[in-house]
Amino acid sequence: MTTTLVSTPTRPAAGNRRRHWRRFGWVLLPALTPILVTAAFAALTLPVAAGQVYEAPAPATDARSAVTVDPAKPTAVIVLGPQGTNVADSLPPFEVLAATGRFNVLLAATTPGPSPLAGGVDVVPHTTFEQLATLVPGGPDVVIVPQLKGDPARMKPVLDWLRQVHAGPRPPLMVSVCVGARQLAEAGILDRRPATSHWLGMIGLRRDFAGVRWRDDVTYVDDGDVITSAGVLFGIDATLRVVERLTDQQTAAAAADAIHWDHYSPGRPARIDPPHLRPADAPAFLSAAYRWDRPSTGVLLTEGIGETEVAAALRPYTELSYLDHSTTVTMDGRPVRTAHGLALVPHGSVTAPERHVDRLLVPGHTAEQVDAMPLPDGLDATVLQPDREAFAFDGSLQDIARTTDVATARWVAKSMQYPTAGLTLDGHAWPWGLTARAVVIALAPLLILIAGRRLWLRRRTLQQRIQ
Repeated sequence: MTTTLVSTPTRPAAGNRRRHWRRFGWVLLPALTPILVTAAFAALTLPVAAGQVYEAPAPATDARSAVTVDPAKPTAVIVLGPQGTNVADSLPPFEVLAATGRFNVLLAATTPGPSPLAGGVDVVPHTTFEQLATLVPGGPDVVIVPQLKGDPARMKPVLDWLRQVHAGPRPPLMVSVCVGARQLAEAGILDRRPATSHWLGMIGLRRDFAGVRWRDDVTYVDDGDVITSAGVLFGIDATLRVVERLTDQQTAAAAADAIHWDHYSPGRPARIDPPHLRPADAPAFLSAAYRWDRPSTGVLLTEGIGETEVAAALRPYTELSYLDHSTTVTMDGRPVRTAHGLALVPHGSVTAPERHVDRLLVPGHTAEQVDAMPLPDGLDATVLQPDREAFAFDGSLQDIARTTDVATARWVAKSMQYPTAGLTLDGHAWPWGLTARAVVIALAPLLILIAGRRLWLRRRTLQQRIQ
């Protein structure tokens, strides 16, 4: 009799499978742990880091923003939020319109008195929504909505006013800057329309307002009686489009030159590559999670300062960058008036700021002018814009590159959707100190786990030997 042996394939034992999964886990855990720990730290610190951007307004003041309404000129109204307004969404559009000399430009709020702007300064509005009907009987020709801060109850009067003017007998040209598009969408003004907004804000906007045809490949969208801009500084382009439509291209070009904006696209929006989060944007998360020693920076406001210069000294260092806690000061603590008549209320004086100041940024002045100022001894004063013929935000980005690193400066520019192709940034390439801090903290739980496993294996081996 012949016996034939047939080999039968065998499956790995359950123990082998568990061993493979354990090995896979020991490989995957070191890769995921830094990411998970950084995300956890960022989730805890982001609200704290972002919360300092908008602060309670300064005490009541007798300062007034200069206002004259010429009935022969179109009137543009920039809306202020009940609990704060993005400084870079509001002041550059104000300066663009005011620099033309062809518009009445008014800041309007729900209540009179100082209104907080992001970064630690307050502005006195020209009027309230209620008073506007008397000041401009025919209603505004343009309404600009920046990023606004306010809880639902306080935002309701703003949204009601937007709906009212949009549905009135003489609807104005409605303009949103950055995530100010959310307020237009909440008011129902963007229903079934093409629109754009900040590339990060678009994530929530697409979810919450699916009926809007969102775009992220242009600087602004002109849809007739509504213009929406992409993030932050592209609000300048949307405002220049307003100037084109209500005056002419020559006036718009002159306004762009007045603030040294080199990205004006006459007659149409410029195409942009849709931004996305990439590994190069990691400095934002590192700053939010691990920059615990944020310095307190003072920004010196002086008479006649440009509105865009103010925004450039505040926005790049605070919102979505988490670089410092900024506050504004004047030489004597009293309000100052900007180049086009806005009354800005500081949060202290050079000698008595609201909080301790580690260094002082001085926008709108040359080094020689700063040297002649009677500043306190030992206070580190930084001239923010050495080249007065450059766009104001260039100096801020160069300062960030020099004092932190180039990667962080590029993230800040990306967060503002500001093109930096022709801008020279010098400094350390990457936030290596924050990266080392992140690695040490993130790997600590893993090292503890490895040590615990080794102790467990040693104990198990001893028990087996005893048996």
